[in-house]
Amino acid sequence: MRAKDYIKHLLSIENYSFSLEEIINNTESEGTSLKFELARLVEKKELVNLRKGFYLIIPPRYSKQVQLPIQLYVDKLFKSVNRNYYLCHYSAAKFHGASHQQSQREYVMTERPKLNEIKKIDIQFFTSTRWPSKNITERKSDAGIFKISSPALTAADLIHHQNKLGGINRMLAIIEELSEEITNADLTDLLTWYPHRSTLQRIGFILERLQTNIDHDSILEYLKSGLYFPVLLSPNGTQKPGLVDNKWKVVVNVKLESDL
Repeated sequence: MRAKDYIKHLLSIENYSFSLEEIINNTESEGTSLKFELARLVEKKELVNLRKGFYLIIPPRYSKQVQLPIQLYVDKLFKSVNRNYYLCHYSAAKFHGASHQQSQREYVMTERPKLNEIKKIDIQFFTSTRWPSKNITERKSDAGIFKISSPALTAADLIHHQNKLGGINRMLAIIEELSEEITNADLTDLLTWYPHRSTLQRIGFILERLQTNIDHDSILEYLKSGLYFPVLLSPNGTQKPGLVDNKWKVVVNVKLESDL
């Protein structure tokens, strides 16, 4: 079987990506002839060489964009590099129905070390200091299973990385929409392992300010089980927290404005 025939076979079973090792093991093509055949398909925009040794197959319905929805290949990509991952931030939020902030960029959380940015497709990689033991869920696409953060972890990740994502007000409407999907069980799971207490303070403050139906007391009880100190709502390298007048010990240094 030639490489092009194998690629057609993959498309016929809703598989939109492959590794170099995979195509070598399943075709008669090898060496220079295989590289030439793949390079020709890349030139014709039937393939995208996403990263060394990993290709995306571009079917006709995606030929104008010359890219695929990330859920069609992300699981296979990370299996090829033997790394844990989950879709995070705005990428995860849209799968939970919180798509107020549309973004062409995709967001992926990975284990350390961080993957190099992929220039051909706009994907921003983040790394987790402590890999989640819970709060990662599986969804199904046409190409199979892929992993995303739960609503509670999505909100936590957004707030924790707010300065890299456009600031707290850009994501406030998303968090408000996510709050409708956060269950008490989801939040309880988060509190069993999540390492950033300052982020939990900000989450509790914001969810209470948004007047959600989430059990804020469980977050507060967790915080009171140890030490927690005043934090800025929006982290600022030059400003230090001053006096605080709320139970979350969150200093409001930015005016909250949701455009929902």
